[in-house]
Amino acid sequence: MDSFLYQASIYLLAAVVAVPIAARFGLGSVLGYLMAGLIIGPMLGLVGSETEDLRHFAEFGVVMMLFLIGLELEPKALWDMRHRLLGLGGLQITCTMALVTMAGLWLDYSWQQSLTAGTILSLSSTAIVLQTLSEKKLMNTPGGRSAFAVLLTQDIAVIPMLALLPLLAFAPVVRVDSHATEGAEAVQAARSLIESLPAWGVTLVTLAAVAVIVLSGTYLMRPIFKYIHTARLRELYTALALLIVLGIALLMSLVGLSPALGTFLAGVVLANSEFRHELESDIEPFKGLLLGLFFITVGAGIDVQGLASAPVSILGLTLGLMAAKGLVLYGLGLLFKLKGRDAWLFTLGLAQAGEFGFVLTSFSIQQRVILPGLGDRLLLVIALSMLLTPLAFILYEQISKRIGEGDAPEADEIDERHPILIAGIGRFGQVVNRLVTSSGFRTTVLDNDLETIEMIRTFGFKSFFGDPTRPDLLHAAGIDKAEVLVVSLDDPKAAIRLVTYARKRRPDIYIIARARDRVHVFQLYRAGADKIVREVFDASLRAGRYVLEQMGLSEYEAHQAESTFYKMDRSAMQGLAEVWDPDIPIHLNQAYMERSRLMNRDMEAALMNLFASDEEDAA
Repeated sequence: MDSFLYQASIYLLAAVVAVPIAARFGLGSVLGYLMAGLIIGPMLGLVGSETEDLRHFAEFGVVMMLFLIGLELEPKALWDMRHRLLGLGGLQITCTMALVTMAGLWLDYSWQQSLTAGTILSLSSTAIVLQTLSEKKLMNTPGGRSAFAVLLTQDIAVIPMLALLPLLAFAPVVRVDSHATEGAEAVQAARSLIESLPAWGVTLVTLAAVAVIVLSGTYLMRPIFKYIHTARLRELYTALALLIVLGIALLMSLVGLSPALGTFLAGVVLANSEFRHELESDIEPFKGLLLGLFFITVGAGIDVQGLASAPVSILGLTLGLMAAKGLVLYGLGLLFKLKGRDAWLFTLGLAQAGEFGFVLTSFSIQQRVILPGLGDRLLLVIALSMLLTPLAFILYEQISKRIGEGDAPEADEIDERHPILIAGIGRFGQVVNRLVTSSGFRTTVLDNDLETIEMIRTFGFKSFFGDPTRPDLLHAAGIDKAEVLVVSLDDPKAAIRLVTYARKRRPDIYIIARARDRVHVFQLYRAGADKIVREVFDASLRAGRYVLEQMGLSEYEAHQAESTFYKMDRSAMQGLAEVWDPDIPIHLNQAYMERSRLMNRDMEAALMNLFASDEEDAA
């Protein structure tokens, strides 16, 4: 017990010290975890032989991460990715295997060992890459989505790899019941029973396990959650979420499939469930902690002595592997029309070996597919490449900065034109678009924020990427025939340019513009906007109405006060716009200040008269 508490304290202390330091220097949390493991393990020797056993436990962080990814993907979205999964992901695995196999043959290894090494090293690190893409908000970029497709293909490919590697064994395998000594006799017995079945029996059991996951997620989750809800205990939801993940992982292990793939499948099945957000919030803390622990164990498990015995060859093999994978990835990126930043993100992000490489290497040694000496070298190359991955992302950031705006993504080809044109689809524009489209009208949406456009598309709203202030894009979007233009851009200056151009181009078009503040209202008024909406004005009015109701006014009285204030303020804004001078600060503009004071007095008098008339009517 004391040993457990000591080890737990060491791991947690290393994490809370190293990760904030790494984050402060912009290195990312993954490199912080890896360095923490390297320091407490090989460098200081504070942790030892338990690291390998702890890594198996920490791998549940990867399992939980894929479950959460599945929850974000509807089956339709997965089907839409099929070309990238089969094409981009399949070609990456095949080409990398071929290159590494040829390198192994050149180094005088047998074709069996060379092919095994190529299989193992073709995989990349799902844990590190997805964690880093999420932290750096790169997941929704074309490069990030392509990287995700390849990682998903690799995770699926682990299953046939585990099935095919034993066929390359150079000697009969002597099975050792290692798990029985660890208190897992029942699990091992069940696995042995399944393995003793004929091939068709194993296939049926495997299909049955997948069917159990799909059917349970479809038909059992709702009654189970309702049953749990009767207890009204928050911790039971967390217990159920953990039970789902661990139970599926156990079922997949019994039938010889990847636990990560099983939980990913369960996540996809539950993606449309009303319990999706509940599951996400319950699993997220465990996923983050276990992933951090996994990264620490990777750093702590690096064989520094093995590296010190042959530093040049090990480092050369690691860099050679990353260069070979990078060459394959960059070529595939160009083939699948990734350009600039996205091509470099795709290349540098996936150039390492992955955590499943540890599993396949240990499995290959156990199955006598490769010799222990080669296995140890592969484990060292895998760990070292994972350690270098955060540095590859830093290199990507430097390359991205040098590329600059000259490599901005090309605008979409606009193939639809409707009477209503919405420029800017942030929080403000989204509400406008939803109201208008829900009322039966069609809109053409244009925005220059690619991430926002991609997010809107996931909800089924068609939108186009491009700069709304560009005349050629406005023409393509139908500005010449549109009846209404809604300007809801985040950049105030861009909004003014757009309103100015649209009014000159189309004097008859009705322009509704979003304003950030009072000065922006005046600028848009002079630019030619017909209706100007301050982004927080209506929300503030509603809040003020709630205050009046709480202070004793009836809902009708509060509504009347709100309506009166709204009408008088809009009239006042138009009057102030006439005396506003952009060359004179507002507090030094005497005409503006005088009219503002007069209008405030008129506002107070109107509201007091309103309340007085209401009291007379009530009497």
